[in-house]
Amino acid sequence: AIDTVFPSFRDMGGFEAECAEAERDGFTGKMAIHPAQVPVINAAFTPSTEAVKHSLAIVQAFEAAGNPGVVGIDGKMYDRPHLRLAEQLLARARAAGIST
Repeated sequence: AIDTVFPSFRDMGGFEAECAEAERDGFTGKMAIHPAQVPVINAAFTPSTEAVKHSLAIVQAFEAAGNPGVVGIDGKMYDRPHLRLAEQLLARARAAGIST
């Protein structure tokens, strides 16, 4: 899902905060009302190196275990919804040109 515009295009601090909140809420992008907002959107919604590594670990753990319903990584339990989110994040990373 794509988040809607932030109309106060001169308030970059507020815009950055809103992008971060939208990313935490599960949005995968945000509409821009001004070209100056595009770099902030790209930075907020492009997966971090850490997030890519974590998602890869989840996918690899499921594959190594024969794709069960649940896996454990470093004492934490991950189930199929976590796998789906990891796969989606990796797809976004590849779309952004990040090697996975």
